[in-house]
Amino acid sequence: MLFNSFTFLLFFIPVYGLFWLLPGWAARKSMLLVASYIFYAAWNPPYVILLMLSTLMDWLLANRIAASSSQLRRRLFLLISLVCNLGMLSYFKYGNFLLDTYADLCAALGWQFVHADHSIILPIGISFYTFASLSYTVDVYRGVLTSRYSLKDYALFVSFFPHLVAGPIVKANILMPQLEKPVMPDQHQVGWGFCLFLLGLLCKMVLADTLFAPLVNEVYAHPEQYGLLETWCAIFSFSGQIYFDFCGYSLCAIGLAKSMGFYFPENFNYPYTATSFSDFWRRWHISLSSWLRDYLYIPLGGNRHGWGRTYLALFATMLIGGLWHGASWMFVLWGALHGSFLIIERACTGRTIAAYLTPSVRRGLVFLLVTLAWIPFRAGSLEQAQAIGAGLLGQHHAGEYLDWSHALALAMMGLVVVGVTYLRDMSLDKLFARLGMSLQIALLFLCLLSLFVFSGTGKNAFLYFQF
Repeated sequence: MLFNSFTFLLFFIPVYGLFWLLPGWAARKSMLLVASYIFYAAWNPPYVILLMLSTLMDWLLANRIAASSSQLRRRLFLLISLVCNLGMLSYFKYGNFLLDTYADLCAALGWQFVHADHSIILPIGISFYTFASLSYTVDVYRGVLTSRYSLKDYALFVSFFPHLVAGPIVKANILMPQLEKPVMPDQHQVGWGFCLFLLGLLCKMVLADTLFAPLVNEVYAHPEQYGLLETWCAIFSFSGQIYFDFCGYSLCAIGLAKSMGFYFPENFNYPYTATSFSDFWRRWHISLSSWLRDYLYIPLGGNRHGWGRTYLALFATMLIGGLWHGASWMFVLWGALHGSFLIIERACTGRTIAAYLTPSVRRGLVFLLVTLAWIPFRAGSLEQAQAIGAGLLGQHHAGEYLDWSHALALAMMGLVVVGVTYLRDMSLDKLFARLGMSLQIALLFLCLLSLFVFSGTGKNAFLYFQF
């Protein structure tokens, strides 16, 4: 069920009405839990059972961790949670990938290996709800959270429909306390929540899907047919597409939660204004990068055991972060590139000419390298990525021209990068408040008008649904 669909509207209107009409917080939570399971079942009903079993398992294991006085038993229950969650994630997300990789390796060695012809259907959102669920058992083990929460509260935390299928990855210590006590939004929260939802739809439907996606799909489908200008335009357009697609989803999720009185932390903070790669990862997909930092990078040693251990932890974290996005060596390559960027940056800090670069030059360099790193992320194969790279060097000898749509996409991306540079330290709500009532109404009217105009261009799923 897509946020940018009429089906979701038919789902949300009665849910939101019941949220206000039902008496008592317990009744509202029960309704939200049922609604969240219905929301997930709209994709593939049998996989709701998988979500329920995963939820029940982690809740029981967290209770056993909290009740155990033996450190050995606590570690055992945590290990069971890690093995079951990561095992389930590995089977559904990486089963086919591992079999195909093994078959390719056997073929390279001259061996014959033919695995059974089967297809594993990836449960939508499994990467997101697995990481969210793991944060609960790990935090109970660390003593950050207690296990006082009921099964209903925990089930709602895992399955709450705004963040269920594509994040943000809201940690248990943020959302669970909110579910424990009655939450009713005030007028400002409702209004700002729906403003964020509309802005998210605008980012997705108008900017990501209509402005940037056609050019990206066209060039990546047949990269050898396009010259230097069009290829560069396409890779910058993908930077715009993935940003507005996923930022749009995050704004929708945050806005829907806020309209019901819940707080979700922001997931994007003008990432293309970053002056370093570490700054980029503090601004891009913040919920994932903070999860990887807290539950992977720091346990691997972080920066506490010398530069060698730090570099290893950085690289391993980014490799796993890349693989989290999908079962492909191209995602691993993307993670390796960002891991290398972070290592080189840390090694060079304060000791080379990089320390004397102006903030504007650093921003431009980071944006350019991040954009180039998106190539393996978007490409379906190494051959396709190499073809895009050849196009960037002008090796295809194709006609060099930009039609109006290409030029518009490139101009918009340039406007975005330059514009947000001046807004990088201002939150959206403060920016919106500074516009004044007249400009706010005009902006919302233009947003609604744009959504109406482009509502017939197709209902494309959010990119991060595949992760």
